Amino acid sequence: QVQLVESGGGLVQPGGSLRLSCAASGSIFRAYDMGWYRQAPGKQRELVAAIASRGRTNYADSVKGRFTISRDNAKNTVYLQMNSLKPEDTAVYYCNVHIIATLEQRGYDYWGQGTQVTVSS
Repeated sequence: QVQLVESGGGLVQPGGSLRLSCAASGSIFRAYDMGWYRQAPGKQRELVAAIASRGRTNYADSVKGRFTISRDNAKNTVYLQMNSLKPEDTAVYYCNVHIIATLEQRGYDYWGQGTQVTVSS
């Protein structure tokens, strides 16, 4: 029903920038949040940034002031603008769509396949 296609990952030098995109295909009839998670080798998956259906955002402390999440509901797309990248940002970044739970129905998550971000000189 819903598929997520990520793009924008790559290799960048410290201090550089990347912009990740995630486009959701298929019909989404319920309210949904969108977000980006990342997982580095040997580490836990962590939330990087999230944006709610009405536009409220939150960020991991490690990326505040450097990353910006946004969404375009007309395109069913979420973006992550990453500036001032650091080597510790190196990870596989996963797009997430969270269908918000209601009293009548469970919430549900869809995941992208991941895109590699490598920050290295």
